[in-house]
Amino acid sequence: MDEKQAIAQLKRHNPDGLENLVYQYQVQAVRTACLIVGDRAQAEDIVQAAFIRAGERIDQFDDQRPFGPWFMRSVARDALKALERQKRFTSLEAGEETGTLDLFDPAPLPEEAVETGEIRQAVWQALESLSPKQRAAVVMRYYLEMHEDEIAEALHGAKGSVKWWLFMARQHLKNLLAPSHAAGENPRRRSNLDSPESGE
Repeated sequence: MDEKQAIAQLKRHNPDGLENLVYQYQVQAVRTACLIVGDRAQAEDIVQAAFIRAGERIDQFDDQRPFGPWFMRSVARDALKALERQKRFTSLEAGEETGTLDLFDPAPLPEEAVETGEIRQAVWQALESLSPKQRAAVVMRYYLEMHEDEIAEALHGAKGSVKWWLFMARQHLKNLLAPSHAAGENPRRRSNLDSPESGE
């Protein structure tokens, strides 16, 4: 069943349509939410609630548009709200326990496994140090590959604000990750978060 068929089923109140969409988008959605909130269990709750809400509001969805970007914007927005609520009260657990920073090759060569783990930890800690909006903007730009206009729409901000969040986040990440780059990190293994921004 393709996406349009799944949406048509869901609009006919057939739960099989939602099940198909969950199958297609759950992994990416959980990774997106987890990269923002830093906790897998909370990310799964956010995504579950987002799927339920999507099912309830599917009649409002324009089925001529792709479901994925629309849904991921919703997930990222919900994750940002959750992070902003908790940011001043809790410290996020580092990536080794959550095990969710899948921005690297899934199966590194044995001799690179230790280095990759160290890089993953360094990137996670650097990402964790960003402000909530900077983190959400970075995840949406470099993990979901959204354009600045889409990020601005999702986060209810101006495009100029998005540009500023991304600029400040890149500068901060560059400074924090510079030691690992200087130590001879393999550029092929770098996260998308450290990639130069493509032209708009």
